Formats: sequence, C-alpha cells, structure tokens
Amino acid sequence: MLHFLVADDEPHALEELVYLLGLNPGVGPVESAADGTAALLALDRALREDRPVDAVFLDVRMPGLDGLEVARVLSRFADPPPVVFVTAYDDFAVHAFEVRALDYLLKPVRAQRLAETVRRIAERRADPASAAREPAAAPSLAPADPPADDETIAVELSGVTRFVRRSEVRHVEACGDYVRLHLASGSCLLRVPLSSLEEQWQNAGFVRVHRRHLVATGHIEELLTDSGRLSVRVAGAVLPVSRRSTRRLRELLLPPSGPPRGRDTARG
Repeated sequence: MLHFLVADDEPHALEELVYLLGLNPGVGPVESAADGTAALLALDRALREDRPVDAVFLDVRMPGLDGLEVARVLSRFADPPPVVFVTAYDDFAVHAFEVRALDYLLKPVRAQRLAETVRRIAERRADPASAAREPAAAPSLAPADPPADDETIAVELSGVTRFVRRSEVRHVEACGDYVRLHLASGSCLLRVPLSSLEEQWQNAGFVRVHRRHLVATGHIEELLTDSGRLSVRVAGAVLPVSRRSTRRLRELLLPPSGPPRGRDTARG
C-alpha cells in the first residue's frame, strides 16, 4: 500500500486531497500536515518508525516554510521521496522543475488527473529504475549542458505537466490559439500565440519563416528551392518559406559568397 504525506495550510483543501487520494486503489495511509515544518516533522517521524513515505504532496504557499523550501530540504536526503506540488498558482512551474518535482497539480484537483499521478508513483515504487528512464518517455528534460539563458517551458501532455527546454525545440507550428512545439522526442501543445513566441525567442536563434511556422535556425538542415519557392528542412520536416521571409532567411543563413554557414546545405 502506498504511504503519502500531504501538507496544506488550508483545512478544506487538505481534507479534500486526503479524501481524493484515498479513492485510488493501492493507497494506504495518508498523513496530513498543516504547514511545511509539520510536514518535515511528520516525515522524520515516519522514517524513524521505518514507515517510508512514497510521495509528499505540497501546497506551494504556506506560512513558515513554503512548499518549495520543503522540497529543497527533501532534495538533500540520501533517498528523497518524490514531491508533487498542489497549488492554485501556475507561475511556480519553473521552480518545481528546478527541485525535480514529480508533478505539478493545479487546484481544484481533478480526481482523474490525481489518479494519473498516483499511477506514476506506484510505478516508481515497483521499479525504482523507472525514475531514471522516465524523462525519455516524455519530451526530454534539460540537455546535459543547456545554454545559460535557456528557458524552461511547462506544457501539458496527456494530462501530465512536463518541462522542456527552449533549446530542445526544432520548430513551432501555429494551431489556432495554441502552438505545437516540435522536439526531437515528439511534440506538445502550448497555449500561446505564435507571434508572442516570435517576439520572445527572436534573440535565441528562432526566425519566422511562414505565418504558421517558427524555426530554430540551428536545426535547419537544408534550404530547398522548387520553381522559385523556398522551403527548409528542419529535423526531417519540410516547411514552406513565405516570399516575404525568403530574402531575410537567405541573408541570415547564406554568406555573400561561398557555402552556407555551419553544417547547413542548399540545393536547387
């Protein structure tokens, strides 16, 4: 049976989460704490009594030690339990990534969404090695040596919040009110206009080649010309280049004479 610890300074939210966790098969005792300090004391007591905790669910904003501070303390444990943040705020997702949280749930928590988190925790306990393999199954997390100014992006994938680096994005495709980020490991949706990403990422090597496409110039493999129309190959995908963007893209990628820069190639 899974053993959980929940910390939240709002009694109603605390009771609701304890109740929802208890609805899941395989969940045993769910201990509760009213703040971060009480959570650490409860965890210490459980360890001394040889009752290992399988996951700690933390509210972010709590008096005294907040959820992020508790997570940083837990990260120094020899064998820290997985941390799941449960909060009404979505602007702490980057910080959750920094402390390697297993998941990030927004209040009010949906039972189905919580069940997915419980399932992942159960899989980790059954196969501890799966924790090391987990990032490969989702959009990959940070590269080994990301640029110092690399941006972390929180995305929803199959009801689970994942974190990807801007440097992993090969190209971006407009999809109505959303954009689809294309990565080496797959793709995911982000609710933001393409024009906003164009403005935010223009100094990070991204260029708008079409009303529907934003590409990372470092991942452009080929420039293709057919009947006077230009297209680019990015990570195996061929994307159209609008006439408006053609001259700018050529000036960006091709020097006045000689071959294209870097490993890019052009062919007609």
